[in-house]
Amino acid sequence: MLVRISFLFLAYRCAKKVASLDCGWIFAQHFCNRLGPAYLQLKNVLDENNPAHAEVLNNIKRRFREEMFTRESIEQVIHTHSELAHPRLQTIQPLSNEELYNKICRTVPNKHSLQVLEFFLIFNKHILKTNFYQPTKVALSFCLDPGFYPRGFHIRFRDVARGGIRIVMSRNKEMYLINQRMLFDKNYNLASTQSLKNKDIPEGGAKGTILPSIGATPRLCFEKYVDAVVNLLIPRKTPGIKETLVNLYKKPELLFFGPDEGTADMMDWAALHARDRGAETWWKSFTTGKSAETLGGVPHDTYGMTLLSIRQYVLGIYKQLGLKEKEITKVQMGGPDGDLGSNKILLSSNKTIAIIDGSGVLADPTGLDREELVHLAKKCLTAVHFDRAKLSKDGYLVKVEEQDVKLPSGEIILDGTDFHNGAHLRFKANLFVPCGGRPEAVNILNIAALFNSKGKPHFKYIVEGANLFLTQQARLFLEKRKVVVFKDLSINKGGVTSSSLEVLAGLALSTEEYVDLMIFKDGKPSEFYQSYVKDIQEKITENAAAEFHCLWKEHTRLQGAKLRTTISDELSSTLNNLQAKLESSDLFEDVPSRNGVMRRAIPKTLVEKIGLETLLKRLPEAYQRALFSSWVVSHFLYKYGINASSVDFFHFARDLSK
Repeated sequence: MLVRISFLFLAYRCAKKVASLDCGWIFAQHFCNRLGPAYLQLKNVLDENNPAHAEVLNNIKRRFREEMFTRESIEQVIHTHSELAHPRLQTIQPLSNEELYNKICRTVPNKHSLQVLEFFLIFNKHILKTNFYQPTKVALSFCLDPGFYPRGFHIRFRDVARGGIRIVMSRNKEMYLINQRMLFDKNYNLASTQSLKNKDIPEGGAKGTILPSIGATPRLCFEKYVDAVVNLLIPRKTPGIKETLVNLYKKPELLFFGPDEGTADMMDWAALHARDRGAETWWKSFTTGKSAETLGGVPHDTYGMTLLSIRQYVLGIYKQLGLKEKEITKVQMGGPDGDLGSNKILLSSNKTIAIIDGSGVLADPTGLDREELVHLAKKCLTAVHFDRAKLSKDGYLVKVEEQDVKLPSGEIILDGTDFHNGAHLRFKANLFVPCGGRPEAVNILNIAALFNSKGKPHFKYIVEGANLFLTQQARLFLEKRKVVVFKDLSINKGGVTSSSLEVLAGLALSTEEYVDLMIFKDGKPSEFYQSYVKDIQEKITENAAAEFHCLWKEHTRLQGAKLRTTISDELSSTLNNLQAKLESSDLFEDVPSRNGVMRRAIPKTLVEKIGLETLLKRLPEAYQRALFSSWVVSHFLYKYGINASSVDFFHFARDLSK
């Protein structure tokens, strides 16, 4: 019996050792400094605002990261120095960080191995929370202090944060290795963009990425991921488990997940699982994108939430330049089957000359028949279902699966997929609205295709409804050539505003109230739900219009000396920085000001139904501070501009209590 117990103990220790080495191996792959001083020197010499220079830097960065520290070379270091990679698991006189570092320096013969093992030490040193020692875990989760990373990398940009969870699928082993190398870079870029887009709302930006191994079940990976994160968010001990959560952070955290690629149908499960795990107060708000009828979610597509903000920019351009919508020609990425594309068709009255969606390319220089487009949008059908009889003699439809298609001009399209991938570069119109398509579809390498031989641009106005459709270099290139460009993080924030207010309803309502007011009865929404949706739509419209006018006013004030893309970035960064400062200030403690702001920041339907006093008792203080600061800062800067003074804020703050 003693022998068996000893064997089980050793097996348990061995499993912990292997798990620890595996976690360190993965961490080192993502965070080892693969650029070095040579890259930084080159970066200082080149101008990142120059599109050509930025493209060169990006290519060099990608190559360095792929070739200098491979997963195989890191694995070899672990095998060679395994006794140094896991000493923190020792139960008898474990070495301190300084002692362990000195031992590594004395023992390891080369710089490459030393750097890898240093990151094992960094990993252990910066763990704030982990479920590593909990025996009932289904996946390992670590909350890290980002201080080790000089650029401040972290997936979550604030303690109160919301963002989508994306499953990154790989077609083959080669693609899996590429995805693995780029996973954290991609995650950072997505979370950073989300943070800038979330400037109007209390939640900071966040993004989660899951990379299933080849042959793994994506849903099972998602479920384990969610359960591991919930481990870090539930403060109490799990019944029957002696080993508690390791928590060195000691601060309240609020995380909210949203749907993204591959997870749209999993949000219901995540919310219900959080409830089953004991998250009594926040399971209702843990995920957005939930089913409307069964869990009280607010679907963006049904109510056109994202398009409402895009629409304000289009209307703003028309108003500022004295344009008539019916006289405007438009090219649209994203078809009538998608939420953005369909709502764009239904709400606009301009002349659409081309639609590019996943099924193919539909074009007519005289304008596509509007009645037929509306029919497709209402039915959520792709462009290939367009009735060809309603095309003019110069109109055409090319499906992605077709080959050797002859256009009315006589041009032969050899492959429908290739034609589709480059179609956005061939059309000419007043307005281009990408509501879908691949990220970086317009970049510095193909941007010249958007200009004729005389340098005249194909489009006068570009409203970037799809995330990251244009690279930053492409935006700057277009604006320098007098194209009016409004970038994604300012334009398509309607969806995140809707999701934020969906979160608020979940936090503010008790379980009984939530079931009664937000969940459909006999397939129909309650009056409260319908009124709350209207409140959300009004706030989206208000915020989008306010930001548009702020950007336009600043660009006009500077007489075009600063590009709109740059102004948009500066405005978003300024908003986030001021929010962080205001959150930790004592202005929140001024009760009249706090109540005045909360009464305006919280949708009126919720205030009238529950009462402000009750709402403030229910909402976590961290959330209240975030909501207070986001409302104050966004309304202040949209009114007074990026260069507003402290005197301006004094005048603004006097009216907060009203």
